[in-house]
Amino acid sequence: MQIVNYIIEHSTEFVSNGGLLCGFLLVFIECFIPMLPLNIFVALNINAFGMVTGILTSWIATCLGSTICYFIFKYLGTKFTEKFLNRKLIKKIRKGLDTFEKITFSELVLLITLPFTPSFLINILCGLVKMTKKKFISALLIGKVFIVVFWGYIGKSFIDSLTDIKSLIFIGIALIIAYIISKIVSKKFNME
Repeated sequence: MQIVNYIIEHSTEFVSNGGLLCGFLLVFIECFIPMLPLNIFVALNINAFGMVTGILTSWIATCLGSTICYFIFKYLGTKFTEKFLNRKLIKKIRKGLDTFEKITFSELVLLITLPFTPSFLINILCGLVKMTKKKFISALLIGKVFIVVFWGYIGKSFIDSLTDIKSLIFIGIALIIAYIISKIVSKKFNME
């Protein structure tokens, strides 16, 4: 936890001194350490590099980090769970994974779009259920746009944004747009 606090305290200095690569790395690393605050890193990138560059950098970094996390668990996750977890726990996890495996493309996009969804967990689950690369990456690219824009637009914590009506309206509109886009992409590219 001390490492997380250190990163948060020194991230402004890190981004302003290190440039675009440092801003990219902070968002990228957040995909592997879920305690790190994506909202703060996106806001830092926008403050340091401007709205367009900050959002684009954050979006690329979070999509790349999430994709790598997905591939790690897609190819190594089942070996890891079988080696380190007992059989009873594996059976319980398998039941949950069987349920998650049935998620539609549009549901996955909406899940990724929600600001309070732990993206690290979604990446792991998608990898463990052996979801197709096409379905995961397409949903990720759509959903992460809205998350990054949300944190860039709001620029505060999720708890604070729950008390702000503009934030709630933004989330609602983002979910509707993400759902419509996901339906169009799903139909055009046969994602199910």
